[in-house]
Amino acid sequence: MSSADGAGFLDGRSEGLSSDADRRLFGLLRVLADVILVGAGTARTEMYKPARHREELAHLRAGQPPTPPIAVVTRTLELDLESPLFAGAPSHARTIVITSASSPAPLRAAAARVADVIVAGTAAVDLAEAVGALADRGLSRVLCEGGPHLLAQVAADGLVDELCLTVSPLLAGPGPHRITAGPPLAAALPMRLVHVLEADGFLFCRYLARTPPNC
Repeated sequence: MSSADGAGFLDGRSEGLSSDADRRLFGLLRVLADVILVGAGTARTEMYKPARHREELAHLRAGQPPTPPIAVVTRTLELDLESPLFAGAPSHARTIVITSASSPAPLRAAAARVADVIVAGTAAVDLAEAVGALADRGLSRVLCEGGPHLLAQVAADGLVDELCLTVSPLLAGPGPHRITAGPPLAAALPMRLVHVLEADGFLFCRYLARTPPNC
């Protein structure tokens, strides 16, 4: 999600850039996913909860669990394990924690009591390894909701095969906040625009990567 002048957030959250149509599309993308990938910082800031069951879209998940699980990427395991994201997750969509081998073992053990834990990478989370581990669980359609550091890492690792971007008809003004953050990519990732929808001035754009992803 982005403002017309490129901001990824308003007052630190994405809510101010959204609309009713955007939220409906957001829900549809979640229904179509096997798993929702999010960084721990974004999960805290946006106060994540388990994915909501949407009865009107239930037919799109025929043969699958009613809702997809949330997978939280964290190197430090600084998580509120009593929050609704963990305590309120249904048994069919237990929250997943993705961390590295360098994370504190006691915190991994605590997380394993309320979530499924995937260890991918040594010093830092290896996202390609993590995506492979999710696929081994039958979770191959990964919807990455950010935040900006996670999305930048996904792009840098060649794991982006499409981008769904809402462009809000707002000028947020000067600021550094974009949908990606962190070190520059080794090379820009060419994308191909394949769909554009409009509602109340909001643009909903779907891009495909011009080259196949690494996995």
